[in-house]
Amino acid sequence: MIAETVCSAVSAAGLGIAAVTAYRKRFLAAARIAAYSLVPVGLVMTGVVGWLADTAFSPTAWAGFGVLGAAWLLFSTTRAVERRRGGTRKERREARAAGRSEPVAPTASAPSLGPGTRAASRPAAAPRGTSTEDFSDIEAILKKHGI
Repeated sequence: MIAETVCSAVSAAGLGIAAVTAYRKRFLAAARIAAYSLVPVGLVMTGVVGWLADTAFSPTAWAGFGVLGAAWLLFSTTRAVERRRGGTRKERREARAAGRSEPVAPTASAPSLGPGTRAASRPAAAPRGTSTEDFSDIEAILKKHGI
């Protein structure tokens, strides 16, 4: 009974804040506040609040939440271990049959950049004497703006 009263009071306060917000000509924000403030009353009217109150004080429900938590923990742990090992058992068998000793992702088997040396991939530096030509476009922009 107290939960329904609290939810009704929260909704009434929210609708009051929405009315003040609408008075200040902020209609979009007022509509959003009104929507949020109607949620507690809707939860009371559908019976969700009563169900939550019954669940909160039920030891069986808390034991069920504990079992669900343990299941989630086991599932996430096994997924993490599976990812560290490099896939499922079937994928590891296929990798061993292909002649590889360790599991490798299919797209990671070839290097993405290819072989090459660092010096060969870098373009040759421009001579220092041509540095004045690089500033001609900058000078044109500065003159255009009167600087």
